[in-house]
Amino acid sequence: MSDSLNSISSMHSIRERVLNWFSTPLGKLVIEQERQILDKILPDLFGYHFMQLGLVHDSGLQECTRINHHFIAQLNGEGRQVQGAAVRCQADALPIASDSIDVVVMSHVLEFSDTPHKILREIERILIGEGHLIIVGFNPWSLFGIWRLLLAWRDEPPWCGHFFSYNRIRDWFTLLDFELISLERTFYRPPFQNKKIMGKLHFMEKIGNYCWKIFGGIYVVVIRKRVIPLTPVKDLWSKRRSMIKSSIAEPSTRM
Repeated sequence: MSDSLNSISSMHSIRERVLNWFSTPLGKLVIEQERQILDKILPDLFGYHFMQLGLVHDSGLQECTRINHHFIAQLNGEGRQVQGAAVRCQADALPIASDSIDVVVMSHVLEFSDTPHKILREIERILIGEGHLIIVGFNPWSLFGIWRLLLAWRDEPPWCGHFFSYNRIRDWFTLLDFELISLERTFYRPPFQNKKIMGKLHFMEKIGNYCWKIFGGIYVVVIRKRVIPLTPVKDLWSKRRSMIKSSIAEPSTRM
């Protein structure tokens, strides 16, 4: 019992520290570049219900979508309240009905969870057939990944998180019968907190986008829940019976 309570309290503290990091100059710059990609993706996704998981982007993403009903599922440990936060829950136990959500955006949730694959299964459960999931995460094969190797010992976000590569994420969502729609990467500068230095290094974004695209510090993956069409067995059986009947009624050789 005490171990489970300690685990919950530590998860609460990590989520709050993650949000605090995204309030730093570097964190705000990361959100800005992620928004540039999401602003292009979200207007093209339609449906009835839009859900944002977590408060990394506060309530700003709801301005980008054309879906009328949108809400935020606030994660346990995210202390502050924002407009549009409808529920508070754990990422791997969502109080949402199955097959009910059209679009889910999940920004930097998997990196700071002990059950990332369980979270993806839960998202798959609540999405409707042909519904879309957008995953935003840190790329371990980047300068962000190098910084994580150097600073993980500090146990501070985001460097204390688990940075999953796109190939790892792809293996997971393939098992859950999702299909890839698009993959984009961004943020090729070193993750410095100094705004002046980051401004001078802005040229690296254009160069990186053309020369070493796979090494972007942030990836944005759009995947879709596939629906496998089922062929009724009865129709196949009736067709086969008619073929057998015709063959009996019309023999191939006559006397």
